[in-house]
Amino acid sequence: MPDAIAAAARAGFAAVECHWPYDTPPSDVRAALEAASLEMLGLNTPRGRPGENGLAALPGREADARAAIDLAIAYAREVDCKAIHVMAGRAEGPIAEETYLRNLDYACRTAPDLTILIEPLNHRDAPGYFLTRTDRAAALIGCAGHPNLRMMFDCYHVAITEGDVAQRLRTHLPLIGHVQVASVPDRGTPDHGLLDYRAIFSLLDALDWRRPIGAEYRPTGPTADTLDWLALPARLTGLQERMSKT
Repeated sequence: MPDAIAAAARAGFAAVECHWPYDTPPSDVRAALEAASLEMLGLNTPRGRPGENGLAALPGREADARAAIDLAIAYAREVDCKAIHVMAGRAEGPIAEETYLRNLDYACRTAPDLTILIEPLNHRDAPGYFLTRTDRAAALIGCAGHPNLRMMFDCYHVAITEGDVAQRLRTHLPLIGHVQVASVPDRGTPDHGLLDYRAIFSLLDALDWRRPIGAEYRPTGPTADTLDWLALPARLTGLQERMSKT
């Protein structure tokens, strides 16, 4: 993790985010962030047992889910991270929704100083995941009623499940806490595929999005060799300074 943070700084990123940093002592991560003059934007709650993909929507696993939330909050505060993605897990039905809402309420109340994120994931990459659509995420945020609960809008996941990424950005912008990008359908660099990121970057600029954009793609080689795509939105002043690396 410290090496990855240093590499992100050398590549010119202004911030970093990560999935599950828990095998690395937070003191090491904080030291690396300070040395690189970068901030950590977000991290995920632990996935749970092998084969699981989050815990917050799993009935009967409330104690495990809240332990995962507590761990993520403690780690985030140790490294001065701004947001936590509370992973729902594989579940369905009204009881799962009630469980999810109770655990989100716990997370939001426990960490009012942090942004709590929920993210719709597509079923091709995350089979059986509880939350798959942006409209449902918006409804859950409204039902929960916490100002620090926001949507993680991953353009790749939204495109796979719903299509019309631009319209969903326009619709849900007030509820979005973070945006991520990757090509569709291969989840590679955002310079090819079915989703035109020239149009998406232009739209984000027009919508006055001034917060970071996470580059959550699968590089085909060393990440530093895959950054030519940053030239795509060159006319958008300051976009590269808003990019973060996952």
